[in-house]
Amino acid sequence: MLILGIETSCDDTGAALYDSQAGLLAHKLHSQVDIHVPFGGVVPELAARDHIRKLLPLIKTVLCDAERDKEELDAVAYTAGPGLAGALLVGAALGQSLALSLRLPAIAIHHMEGHLLSPMLEERRPAFPFLALLVSGGHTQLVDVKRVGHYDILGESLDDAVGEAFDKVAKLLGLGYPGGPHIATAAERGDGRRFRFPRPMTDRPGLDFSFSGLKTYTSEIVKKHELDAQTIADIAWAFQDAAVDTLRIKTQRALDQTGHRRCVVAGGVGANQLLRAQLNDLADEAGYELFYPRPEFCTDNGAMIAYAGSLRFSKKIPMGRDCRVFPRWSLRDLSY
Repeated sequence: MLILGIETSCDDTGAALYDSQAGLLAHKLHSQVDIHVPFGGVVPELAARDHIRKLLPLIKTVLCDAERDKEELDAVAYTAGPGLAGALLVGAALGQSLALSLRLPAIAIHHMEGHLLSPMLEERRPAFPFLALLVSGGHTQLVDVKRVGHYDILGESLDDAVGEAFDKVAKLLGLGYPGGPHIATAAERGDGRRFRFPRPMTDRPGLDFSFSGLKTYTSEIVKKHELDAQTIADIAWAFQDAAVDTLRIKTQRALDQTGHRRCVVAGGVGANQLLRAQLNDLADEAGYELFYPRPEFCTDNGAMIAYAGSLRFSKKIPMGRDCRVFPRWSLRDLSY
């Protein structure tokens, strides 16, 4: 089975070809970071317009790189949600139109399921069941993954996602967008003894997250200090340390609660080196196995959508000609 995957949920345009026998054949990703940097965040209208310009040429490039023709496709998979409505509609419209013109099934994919399954694109894959920590600009979730299509959300952010908190704090500090890499770079020069920030919601039972208060705490510290280069680095260090430690504490709690010995970490924040180091230390101490997608598949990408599409196609999930998208779409509502 040859599946074309299309990803346009936010500010990355992705396309990929996945073969159920040969694996991932080709993938391409176009980032819109340069477009949104002047605004300090994603501008939905600009994101949708750029997807329109870039998606079709990207698909043609992927087919060319894989030395395949569109007539060889068995199905087209596209991200139907969650995400920005306008951006999602670009991928859905093109995916459905291409599938209709070739008389192929069109498969609507849940964006977070794509992230959750992205480590399956690696040679070293997790066996089911496992715990998944999904950390991105829009989501922070702990998910009990029993098998493909059977997910139980154990905890999630009640307000800002961790990636969103990184972006907002970076803006407070006068750093660039996206915030995660800039804060991580600034933190390398930070003095870890100067500030200690709170670990939100770790002093009570449960697996939910809240990063809005941590952002507000950071804002208050910023107001009280002159933002010279060293102070910016020290605040960046303290914020990143608190955010990552919160994720580690909740992940350990979820592993203890479920009894799982395997953990998948996926999403853009999953590329953070401090997070990986802390979770690796946790795994070494307790004997857990950790699984990450390669860095290029931590961010939004077409490969994870193509792979998820291949699984849905193989299970013969009913597929229609519905071009609806779902800006808000919980994994709880995903059916197989």
